Amino acid sequence: MGRKLFGLFLAIGLLSGCGSFRDWQAKLAERRSFQIRKEWVRQSPQETNMGFRKINRMSPILYADKDRGEMLIQANAIDGVVAYERFTGKEIWRLKIANGVESSAALVRDRLFFGASDGQFYSVEANTGKIVWTFPTRIENLAEPLIDDGIVYFLTGNNSVYALDAATGKQIWLYTRQDPNPLRVRGGSKPALRNGNLILGFSDGYLVALVAKNGQVRWERQLNKNKKFRDLDTNPLIDGEFVYALGFDDHLYCLRATTGESVWSSEKGGYGGMLIVGDRLFYASTTNEFLSVDKTTGNKVWSYQLADGIATSPSMYHGLLVFGESQGSLIFLDSGTGKKVGDFDPGRGILSPPTVDEKNNHVFFISGEANAYALEIGFKYPNAIPYLR
Repeated sequence: MGRKLFGLFLAIGLLSGCGSFRDWQAKLAERRSFQIRKEWVRQSPQETNMGFRKINRMSPILYADKDRGEMLIQANAIDGVVAYERFTGKEIWRLKIANGVESSAALVRDRLFFGASDGQFYSVEANTGKIVWTFPTRIENLAEPLIDDGIVYFLTGNNSVYALDAATGKQIWLYTRQDPNPLRVRGGSKPALRNGNLILGFSDGYLVALVAKNGQVRWERQLNKNKKFRDLDTNPLIDGEFVYALGFDDHLYCLRATTGESVWSSEKGGYGGMLIVGDRLFYASTTNEFLSVDKTTGNKVWSYQLADGIATSPSMYHGLLVFGESQGSLIFLDSGTGKKVGDFDPGRGILSPPTVDEKNNHVFFISGEANAYALEIGFKYPNAIPYLR
Protein backbone atom coordinates (compact mmCIF):
# COMPACT_ATOMS: atom_id res chain seq x y z
CA MET A 1 0.00 0.00 0.00
CA GLY A 2 2.86 2.37 0.89
CA ARG A 3 4.49 1.88 -2.49
CA LYS A 4 1.21 2.64 -4.31
CA LEU A 5 0.69 5.84 -2.31
CA PHE A 6 4.28 6.84 -2.97
CA GLY A 7 3.72 6.26 -6.69
CA LEU A 8 0.50 8.30 -6.62
CA PHE A 9 2.16 11.28 -4.91
CA LEU A 10 5.09 11.01 -7.28
CA ALA A 11 2.71 11.03 -10.27
CA ILE A 12 0.92 14.13 -8.97
CA GLY A 13 4.23 15.85 -8.48
CA LEU A 14 5.38 14.95 -11.96
CA LEU A 15 2.13 16.20 -13.51
CA SER A 16 2.15 19.47 -11.62
CA GLY A 17 5.76 20.02 -12.63
CA CYS A 18 5.22 19.31 -16.34
CA GLY A 19 2.21 21.47 -17.07
CA SER A 20 -1.50 20.99 -16.71
CA PHE A 21 -3.20 17.62 -16.39
CA ARG A 22 -5.11 18.37 -19.58
CA ASP A 23 -1.89 18.85 -21.53
CA TRP A 24 -0.61 15.55 -20.17
CA GLN A 25 -3.82 13.82 -21.22
CA ALA A 26 -3.53 15.25 -24.73
CA LYS A 27 0.07 14.06 -25.07
CA LEU A 28 -0.91 10.61 -23.81
CA ALA A 29 -3.80 10.44 -26.28
CA GLU A 30 -1.41 11.22 -29.14
CA ARG A 31 0.71 8.23 -28.17
CA ARG A 32 -2.15 5.76 -27.89
CA SER A 33 -2.60 3.08 -30.54
CA PHE A 34 -5.78 1.43 -31.78
CA GLN A 35 -5.69 -2.36 -31.56
CA ILE A 36 -7.76 -4.85 -33.57
CA ARG A 37 -7.65 -8.57 -32.79
CA LYS A 38 -9.55 -11.29 -34.62
CA GLU A 39 -11.32 -13.29 -31.93
CA TRP A 40 -13.02 -15.80 -34.21
CA VAL A 41 -14.27 -16.26 -37.77
CA ARG A 42 -16.77 -18.81 -39.09
CA GLN A 43 -17.99 -19.73 -42.54
CA SER A 44 -21.67 -18.83 -42.33
CA PRO A 45 -23.12 -21.10 -45.08
CA GLN A 46 -23.20 -24.78 -44.22
CA GLU A 47 -21.37 -25.57 -47.45
CA THR A 48 -18.89 -23.47 -49.38
CA ASN A 49 -20.61 -21.37 -52.04
CA MET A 50 -19.31 -22.45 -55.45
CA GLY A 51 -21.82 -20.39 -57.46
CA PHE A 52 -22.28 -16.69 -58.05
CA ARG A 53 -21.27 -14.34 -55.26
CA LYS A 54 -24.22 -13.15 -53.20
CA ILE A 55 -24.76 -9.90 -51.32
CA ASN A 56 -24.29 -10.65 -47.62
CA ARG A 57 -25.49 -7.59 -45.72
CA MET A 58 -27.47 -8.58 -42.65
CA SER A 59 -26.22 -6.70 -39.61
CA PRO A 60 -25.42 -9.25 -36.84
CA ILE A 61 -27.75 -9.39 -33.84
CA LEU A 62 -26.68 -9.92 -30.23
CA TYR A 63 -29.09 -11.91 -28.09
CA ALA A 64 -28.91 -13.34 -24.56
CA ASP A 65 -30.92 -16.40 -23.55
CA LYS A 66 -31.19 -17.52 -19.93
CA ASP A 67 -30.56 -21.15 -20.84
CA ARG A 68 -28.25 -20.97 -23.86
CA GLY A 69 -26.28 -17.89 -22.92
CA GLU A 70 -25.14 -15.02 -25.14
CA MET A 71 -25.51 -15.48 -28.89
CA LEU A 72 -24.62 -13.81 -32.14
CA ILE A 73 -27.27 -14.33 -34.82
CA GLN A 74 -26.10 -13.93 -38.41
CA ALA A 75 -27.84 -14.57 -41.73
CA ASN A 76 -26.19 -15.16 -45.10
CA ALA A 77 -27.55 -14.75 -48.63
CA ILE A 78 -26.85 -18.38 -49.52
CA ASP A 79 -28.63 -20.82 -47.21
CA GLY A 80 -30.14 -19.16 -44.13
CA VAL A 81 -29.55 -18.06 -40.55
CA VAL A 82 -27.05 -19.26 -37.94
CA ALA A 83 -26.75 -18.59 -34.19
CA TYR A 84 -23.26 -18.73 -32.66
CA GLU A 85 -22.01 -18.73 -29.10
CA ARG A 86 -21.05 -15.10 -28.86
CA PHE A 87 -17.54 -15.41 -27.37
CA THR A 88 -16.37 -18.65 -29.02
CA GLY A 89 -18.18 -18.83 -32.37
CA LYS A 90 -19.54 -22.31 -31.61
CA GLU A 91 -22.70 -23.01 -33.63
CA ILE A 92 -25.88 -23.21 -31.52
CA TRP A 93 -28.62 -23.53 -34.13
CA ARG A 94 -29.10 -23.20 -37.88
CA LEU A 95 -32.23 -22.42 -39.92
CA LYS A 96 -31.93 -23.36 -43.58
CA ILE A 97 -33.72 -21.02 -46.01
CA ALA A 98 -33.53 -21.40 -49.77
CA ASN A 99 -31.64 -18.47 -51.35
CA GLY A 100 -30.77 -17.16 -47.90
CA VAL A 101 -31.46 -13.83 -46.22
CA GLU A 102 -30.12 -10.43 -47.30
CA SER A 103 -32.10 -8.04 -45.16
CA SER A 104 -31.26 -7.15 -41.59
CA ALA A 105 -33.61 -8.44 -38.90
CA ALA A 106 -35.50 -7.03 -35.92
CA LEU A 107 -35.36 -8.63 -32.48
CA VAL A 108 -38.19 -8.15 -29.97
CA ARG A 109 -37.69 -10.04 -26.70
CA ASP A 110 -37.24 -13.67 -27.86
CA ARG A 111 -38.59 -13.28 -31.40
CA LEU A 112 -36.63 -12.57 -34.54
CA PHE A 113 -38.38 -11.01 -37.56
CA PHE A 114 -36.93 -10.84 -41.09
CA GLY A 115 -37.78 -11.13 -44.75
CA ALA A 116 -35.96 -13.69 -46.90
CA SER A 117 -35.11 -14.19 -50.56
CA ASP A 118 -37.50 -17.15 -50.86
CA GLY A 119 -40.57 -14.88 -50.97
CA GLN A 120 -41.45 -15.39 -47.30
CA PHE A 121 -41.39 -13.20 -44.21
CA TYR A 122 -40.43 -15.03 -41.00
CA SER A 123 -41.03 -14.91 -37.27
CA VAL A 124 -38.51 -17.17 -35.51
CA GLU A 125 -37.68 -18.11 -31.93
CA ALA A 126 -34.31 -16.45 -31.29
CA ASN A 127 -33.16 -19.06 -28.76
CA THR A 128 -33.88 -22.14 -30.91
CA GLY A 129 -34.29 -21.04 -34.54
CA LYS A 130 -37.75 -22.63 -34.65
CA ILE A 131 -40.18 -20.97 -37.08
CA VAL A 132 -43.22 -19.44 -35.36
CA TRP A 133 -44.98 -18.30 -38.52
CA THR A 134 -44.31 -17.27 -42.12
CA PHE A 135 -46.11 -14.85 -44.41
CA PRO A 136 -45.92 -15.11 -48.23
CA THR A 137 -44.77 -11.93 -49.99
CA ARG A 138 -43.98 -13.86 -53.21
CA ILE A 139 -41.00 -11.63 -53.92
CA GLU A 140 -37.55 -11.06 -52.42
CA ASN A 141 -37.41 -9.06 -49.21
CA LEU A 142 -34.43 -6.73 -48.84
CA ALA A 143 -35.50 -4.16 -46.23
CA GLU A 144 -35.18 -4.34 -42.45
CA PRO A 145 -38.55 -4.49 -40.65
CA LEU A 146 -39.84 -2.24 -37.87
CA ILE A 147 -41.81 -3.60 -34.89
CA ASP A 148 -44.05 -1.31 -32.85
CA ASP A 149 -46.93 -2.02 -30.47
CA GLY A 150 -47.35 -5.63 -31.60
CA ILE A 151 -47.26 -4.84 -35.34
CA VAL A 152 -44.45 -5.58 -37.79
CA TYR A 153 -44.02 -3.21 -40.76
CA PHE A 154 -41.78 -3.91 -43.76
CA LEU A 155 -41.21 -3.05 -47.42
CA THR A 156 -40.86 -5.73 -50.11
CA GLY A 157 -38.92 -5.70 -53.36
CA ASN A 158 -41.97 -4.63 -55.40
CA ASN A 159 -42.70 -1.43 -53.41
CA SER A 160 -45.34 -3.01 -51.18
CA VAL A 161 -45.58 -2.14 -47.48
CA TYR A 162 -47.12 -4.74 -45.18
CA ALA A 163 -48.42 -4.41 -41.65
CA LEU A 164 -48.74 -7.80 -39.91
CA ASP A 165 -49.77 -8.89 -36.45
CA ALA A 166 -46.42 -9.75 -34.85
CA ALA A 167 -47.89 -12.59 -32.79
CA THR A 168 -49.74 -14.41 -35.59
CA GLY A 169 -48.48 -13.07 -38.94
CA LYS A 170 -52.01 -12.05 -39.94
CA GLN A 171 -52.14 -9.18 -42.43
CA ILE A 172 -53.56 -5.92 -41.09
CA TRP A 173 -53.09 -3.69 -44.15
CA LEU A 174 -51.16 -3.37 -47.42
CA TYR A 175 -49.92 -0.31 -49.31
CA THR A 176 -48.43 -0.58 -52.82
CA ARG A 177 -46.81 1.88 -55.23
CA GLN A 178 -46.28 1.36 -58.95
CA ASP A 179 -42.88 2.25 -60.41
CA PRO A 180 -42.74 2.18 -64.25
CA ASN A 181 -38.95 2.60 -64.27
CA PRO A 182 -37.34 -0.83 -64.85
CA LEU A 183 -33.94 0.32 -63.53
CA ARG A 184 -33.75 -0.05 -59.76
CA VAL A 185 -31.09 -0.45 -57.12
CA ARG A 186 -31.36 -3.67 -55.10
CA GLY A 187 -32.22 -2.45 -51.64
CA GLY A 188 -35.04 -1.27 -49.44
CA SER A 189 -36.08 1.26 -46.84
CA LYS A 190 -36.67 0.46 -43.19
CA PRO A 191 -39.69 2.49 -41.98
CA ALA A 192 -39.15 5.21 -39.39
CA LEU A 193 -41.94 5.97 -36.93
CA ARG A 194 -43.01 9.35 -35.53
CA ASN A 195 -46.29 10.29 -33.87
CA GLY A 196 -48.21 7.38 -35.37
CA ASN A 197 -46.81 7.85 -38.89
CA LEU A 198 -44.45 5.58 -40.82
CA ILE A 199 -41.96 7.33 -43.10
CA LEU A 200 -40.09 5.37 -45.79
CA GLY A 201 -38.57 5.71 -49.25
CA PHE A 202 -39.49 3.99 -52.51
CA SER A 203 -37.74 3.15 -55.78
CA ASP A 204 -39.73 5.82 -57.66
CA GLY A 205 -37.94 8.58 -55.73
CA TYR A 206 -40.77 9.37 -53.31
CA LEU A 207 -40.57 9.70 -49.55
CA VAL A 208 -43.98 8.78 -48.12
CA ALA A 209 -45.60 9.11 -44.70
CA LEU A 210 -48.28 6.49 -43.94
CA VAL A 211 -50.68 6.33 -41.02
CA ALA A 212 -49.40 3.36 -39.05
CA LYS A 213 -52.80 2.03 -37.99
CA ASN A 214 -54.34 1.81 -41.48
CA GLY A 215 -51.72 2.52 -44.17
CA GLN A 216 -53.37 5.69 -45.49
CA VAL A 217 -51.08 8.31 -47.03
CA ARG A 218 -50.37 11.29 -44.75
CA TRP A 219 -48.04 13.03 -47.22
CA GLU A 220 -45.67 12.19 -50.08
CA ARG A 221 -42.78 14.07 -51.65
CA GLN A 222 -40.78 13.23 -54.76
CA LEU A 223 -37.12 13.85 -53.93
CA ASN A 224 -34.94 11.91 -56.35
CA LYS A 225 -35.74 12.86 -59.95
CA ASN A 226 -32.77 11.27 -61.71
CA LYS A 227 -33.44 9.80 -65.14
CA LYS A 228 -31.57 6.58 -64.39
CA PHE A 229 -31.84 5.59 -60.71
CA ARG A 230 -34.45 7.38 -58.61
CA ASP A 231 -34.24 5.05 -55.62
CA LEU A 232 -34.64 6.20 -52.03
CA ASP A 233 -33.16 3.00 -50.62
CA THR A 234 -32.57 4.84 -47.39
CA ASN A 235 -33.51 4.21 -43.79
CA PRO A 236 -35.09 7.60 -43.00
CA LEU A 237 -33.61 9.09 -39.86
CA ILE A 238 -35.86 11.11 -37.55
CA ASP A 239 -34.36 13.70 -35.23
CA GLY A 240 -36.93 15.77 -33.34
CA GLU A 241 -39.21 17.46 -35.87
CA PHE A 242 -36.96 16.66 -38.83
CA VAL A 243 -36.52 13.62 -41.05
CA TYR A 244 -33.41 12.94 -43.14
CA ALA A 245 -33.34 10.82 -46.32
CA LEU A 246 -30.77 9.88 -48.97
CA GLY A 247 -31.35 9.71 -52.73
CA PHE A 248 -29.18 7.34 -54.75
CA ASP A 249 -26.68 9.39 -56.86
CA ASP A 250 -28.68 12.41 -55.73
CA HIS A 251 -28.78 14.48 -52.49
CA LEU A 252 -29.14 14.30 -48.74
CA TYR A 253 -32.50 15.79 -47.80
CA CYS A 254 -33.85 17.32 -44.61
CA LEU A 255 -37.64 17.67 -44.34
CA ARG A 256 -40.19 18.47 -41.68
CA ALA A 257 -41.49 15.13 -40.42
CA THR A 258 -45.08 16.32 -39.94
CA THR A 259 -45.62 17.76 -43.43
CA GLY A 260 -42.78 16.64 -45.70
CA GLU A 261 -41.87 20.30 -46.29
CA SER A 262 -38.29 20.69 -47.54
CA VAL A 263 -35.83 22.37 -45.15
CA TRP A 264 -32.56 21.90 -47.05
CA SER A 265 -30.71 19.51 -49.32
CA SER A 266 -26.97 18.91 -49.59
CA GLU A 267 -24.84 18.15 -52.61
CA LYS A 268 -24.26 14.40 -52.31
CA GLY A 269 -26.72 11.56 -51.89
CA GLY A 270 -26.19 8.04 -50.68
CA TYR A 271 -27.49 4.58 -49.99
CA GLY A 272 -28.44 3.00 -46.68
CA GLY A 273 -28.47 4.32 -43.14
CA MET A 274 -27.24 7.47 -41.42
CA LEU A 275 -26.09 8.33 -37.91
CA ILE A 276 -26.57 11.50 -35.83
CA VAL A 277 -24.29 12.33 -32.91
CA GLY A 278 -24.73 15.77 -31.38
CA ASP A 279 -24.97 18.33 -34.19
CA ARG A 280 -23.26 16.07 -36.77
CA LEU A 281 -24.83 13.72 -39.29
CA PHE A 282 -22.68 10.94 -40.75
CA TYR A 283 -23.36 8.97 -43.94
CA ALA A 284 -21.79 7.28 -46.96
CA SER A 285 -22.27 8.85 -50.39
CA THR A 286 -22.51 7.01 -53.71
CA THR A 287 -19.42 8.98 -54.82
CA ASN A 288 -17.13 6.76 -52.70
CA GLU A 289 -16.95 9.17 -49.79
CA PHE A 290 -17.86 9.08 -46.14
CA LEU A 291 -19.17 12.45 -44.95
CA SER A 292 -19.73 14.44 -41.79
CA VAL A 293 -22.21 17.31 -42.19
CA ASP A 294 -23.91 19.85 -39.96
CA LYS A 295 -27.38 18.45 -39.33
CA THR A 296 -28.97 21.92 -39.24
CA THR A 297 -27.61 23.15 -42.58
CA GLY A 298 -26.19 20.19 -44.50
CA ASN A 299 -22.83 21.95 -44.78
CA LYS A 300 -19.87 19.57 -45.02
CA VAL A 301 -17.60 19.37 -41.97
CA TRP A 302 -15.19 16.76 -43.39
CA SER A 303 -15.08 13.93 -45.90
CA TYR A 304 -13.08 10.72 -46.11
CA GLN A 305 -12.31 9.28 -49.54
CA LEU A 306 -12.88 5.53 -49.70
CA ALA A 307 -10.31 3.38 -51.43
CA ASP A 308 -12.58 0.48 -52.41
CA GLY A 309 -16.26 0.97 -53.21
CA ILE A 310 -19.03 2.55 -51.14
CA ALA A 311 -19.50 2.31 -47.39
CA THR A 312 -22.04 0.53 -45.24
CA SER A 313 -24.20 2.26 -42.66
CA PRO A 314 -22.00 3.37 -39.75
CA SER A 315 -21.89 2.43 -36.08
CA MET A 316 -20.13 4.24 -33.24
CA TYR A 317 -17.41 3.02 -30.87
CA HIS A 318 -16.19 5.48 -28.21
CA GLY A 319 -15.99 8.40 -30.63
CA LEU A 320 -14.96 6.31 -33.62
CA LEU A 321 -17.14 5.69 -36.68
CA VAL A 322 -17.12 2.04 -37.75
CA PHE A 323 -18.20 0.96 -41.24
CA GLY A 324 -17.29 -1.43 -44.02
CA GLU A 325 -16.11 -0.78 -47.59
CA SER A 326 -18.01 -2.75 -50.22
CA GLN A 327 -14.74 -3.83 -51.87
CA GLY A 328 -12.33 -3.28 -49.00
CA SER A 329 -11.90 -3.21 -45.24
CA LEU A 330 -13.63 -2.47 -41.98
CA ILE A 331 -12.72 1.17 -41.30
CA PHE A 332 -12.40 3.08 -38.02
CA LEU A 333 -12.51 6.91 -38.31
CA ASP A 334 -12.20 9.62 -35.68
CA SER A 335 -15.70 11.16 -35.77
CA GLY A 336 -14.36 14.63 -35.00
CA THR A 337 -11.73 14.85 -37.71
CA GLY A 338 -12.42 12.07 -40.23
CA LYS A 339 -8.90 10.72 -39.71
CA LYS A 340 -8.51 6.94 -40.04
CA VAL A 341 -7.23 5.28 -36.88
CA GLY A 342 -7.46 1.63 -37.93
CA ASP A 343 -8.75 -0.94 -40.41
CA PHE A 344 -9.25 -4.68 -40.81
CA ASP A 345 -9.32 -6.44 -44.19
CA PRO A 346 -11.39 -9.67 -44.32
CA GLY A 347 -10.98 -10.05 -48.09
CA ARG A 348 -13.68 -9.44 -50.75
CA GLY A 349 -15.21 -6.43 -48.98
CA ILE A 350 -18.03 -5.80 -46.51
CA LEU A 351 -21.68 -4.94 -47.21
CA SER A 352 -22.94 -5.74 -43.72
CA PRO A 353 -23.42 -2.78 -41.34
CA PRO A 354 -21.23 -3.72 -38.36
CA THR A 355 -22.65 -4.36 -34.91
CA VAL A 356 -20.62 -2.75 -32.12
CA ASP A 357 -20.60 -3.78 -28.46
CA GLU A 358 -18.94 -0.84 -26.69
CA LYS A 359 -19.17 -2.41 -23.24
CA ASN A 360 -17.19 -5.51 -24.20
CA ASN A 361 -15.05 -3.87 -26.90
CA HIS A 362 -16.23 -6.04 -29.76
CA VAL A 363 -17.41 -5.53 -33.32
CA PHE A 364 -19.20 -8.13 -35.46
CA PHE A 365 -19.91 -8.30 -39.20
CA ILE A 366 -20.29 -10.68 -42.14
CA SER A 367 -17.87 -10.35 -45.04
CA GLY A 368 -18.56 -10.44 -48.76
CA GLU A 369 -17.40 -14.06 -48.68
CA ALA A 370 -20.13 -14.86 -46.10
CA ASN A 371 -17.72 -15.31 -43.19
CA ALA A 372 -18.94 -14.13 -39.78
CA TYR A 373 -16.29 -12.20 -37.83
CA ALA A 374 -15.87 -11.31 -34.16
CA LEU A 375 -13.16 -8.72 -33.48
CA GLU A 376 -11.83 -7.41 -30.19
CA ILE A 377 -11.03 -3.70 -30.48
CA GLY A 378 -9.77 -0.90 -28.26
CA PHE A 379 -7.13 1.71 -27.54
CA LYS A 380 -3.82 0.81 -25.97
CA TYR A 381 -2.08 3.51 -23.96
CA PRO A 382 1.63 3.65 -23.17
CA ASN A 383 2.60 3.16 -19.56
CA ALA A 384 3.48 6.80 -18.93
CA ILE A 385 4.23 6.37 -15.22
CA PRO A 386 5.91 3.03 -14.46
CA TYR A 387 5.33 3.39 -10.70
CA LEU A 388 1.57 3.13 -11.18
CA ARG A 389 1.37 -0.47 -12.33
